[in-house]
Formats: sequence, structure tokens, C-alpha cells
Amino acid sequence: MQRHRDIDVLVLGGAGVDTIVYVPGLPLPYTDSYMIEPGIRTRAGQTGDFVALGLTALGLRTHHLDMIGDDPEGDLVRALHRDRGIALTAVPQPAGTKRAVNLVGPDGRRLSLYDASRSHVEDRFPEATLRALAEAGRHAHVAITHPCTPALPVLREAGVPLSTDLHDWDGENPYHEPFAYTADIVFLSTARLTDPERTMRRIAERGRAEVVVATAGAQGAYLLAGGELTRIPTAAPPAPVVDSNGAGDAFAAAFLFGRLSGEPAWRCALYGAVAGAYACTVPSTQTDALDRDTLLARAAELESATR
Repeated sequence: MQRHRDIDVLVLGGAGVDTIVYVPGLPLPYTDSYMIEPGIRTRAGQTGDFVALGLTALGLRTHHLDMIGDDPEGDLVRALHRDRGIALTAVPQPAGTKRAVNLVGPDGRRLSLYDASRSHVEDRFPEATLRALAEAGRHAHVAITHPCTPALPVLREAGVPLSTDLHDWDGENPYHEPFAYTADIVFLSTARLTDPERTMRRIAERGRAEVVVATAGAQGAYLLAGGELTRIPTAAPPAPVVDSNGAGDAFAAAFLFGRLSGEPAWRCALYGAVAGAYACTVPSTQTDALDRDTLLARAAELESATR
């Protein structure tokens, strides 16, 4: 019997709050104190939140599942989803809502300090809740935060296609391997890779990934699909680059939009490049994402220019 899929993308994990601190440079030289302009701000939005925001802005029916605390940070996360029309299932997290401090330099580079006390390896999603949401979804995007590792077998049993973002994986840390070798679509950054192609091919050979995408910032991205490695060009940002925070999440959301629309992998990657470039023009203190019409128009321009 065919199941009714009323969720386009189920996003697992990655809900939390960031405190943004603009610094005069990275690495930050030691001194007794700094005067921070334009100030310090705390706002909801970590990797899962930004993927869910990007998907929703593109018109996809999105549902976010994570463990969230009964605390001020959790209130910010719930308000973000409520204000942006993103369905949220918040499982109580006694340790509190995930949070981080992001130091952002003048060139938009970011250094994140994650509070590891807000989640524990024994954390679990209620299996019945997870399974019901997975069976209602066309796709699931899984963050590498707790408690997503033990959720992977349940998602596989539910028969939903999976994607994940390994972020700045070095290709060696075993924590990332269950995600890398279970997902059908794998995103990662080249930031800590000495040989991106080798890592990408190892992911495809050892796991079940049909597509592997490695983003390389201003150098574009690498796309491995059907055994063929392709370079994806950068997209021109529509405004000055102010912050790289959320660029990878925007790339993943736009790529998945293309995937669920039936587009070939290379066009999905062009969508990702356009959305990622736009995200770099949005200050860390804000949350914003491209709408569908703007994405399609800018991607068409990029495709025409690269022919």
C-alpha cells in the first residue's frame, strides 16, 4: 500500500541558538578586552533551523524534529519556527537547548564555539514519533547533532531517502561515518580535506550515497554523481559578502529543492551555489533565505553564463 506523504522534507536535529560576536579579526589576538561593534546578539538558528528555513522559503512542506529545552533559548527556537511557518516537533531536552557562540570576522569568516553540555550521547527521539514523521516524508535531512545517530536505522527502516551534511569533516573522525555511509546524498565542506575527490569517492564506495557534494567557498563546489566528478562554479553574491554563517545550510536546502523537483544533480548544485552565495550577504544576526522565484531566476542566469 502506498503511503500518503504529506511532508516534503523532515529535518532532524540541529535546532539551537547562536550568540553572534563580531570581532576585528580571526584568529582573535589576545588582549584584556574588546569593544564590539555592532554589538552582541543572540538569535535562534543553527544548522537544522537554517535548512528548514531555506526549504520552507522555497515552498517545500517542512517539518523539524529535535530535542529542545524548556528555557529562554528554546523559546527563541519555537518562536522562529512559529513566525516562519515551519512545523516543529520539540522533544523535551532536560539538559537545555543547544547553543553556541559565533565569532565573526570582518571578511565574513566564522569560528563557532559549541556548548557540548546541552546534549548527551544517550539522548533519543521517541521511536514512534520518529517513525511516524519519517513515513509521512518524501525525504529526511539529518544533522550530525545528538540524538541523530541512533535515528538513522529507524529512518532506513521507514524507507525514506536521506541526506546529511558532514560540515568540516576531516575524512577520518569516526563520529561522522554513520552519517557519511548511510545517507543517499552527502554534503560536506573541503575546509579540512587535503584531497576532496578521494574523500568523496570513499564516501560513495563505502556507503550508499548516489550524490556527494563538497563545497569549497569562493572556489565553488565539487559534485560527484554517477561516478563522475564535476566542478560547480561560484555564483556572484547579489550584495557584499558579510558572513559565511548558514551558507552550507542554504546550499543543501536549495539542492534538495532541485532534487525533489526532479532536476539533474548538476542543476541542483547550481541551485545550491546561488542560495549559498545569497546566504553570505545576510548578517549572522539575521535569518533569511531565497524564495523560489528568485532562486530559479538567478540559477538560470548562472547556467546561461557557464554554457
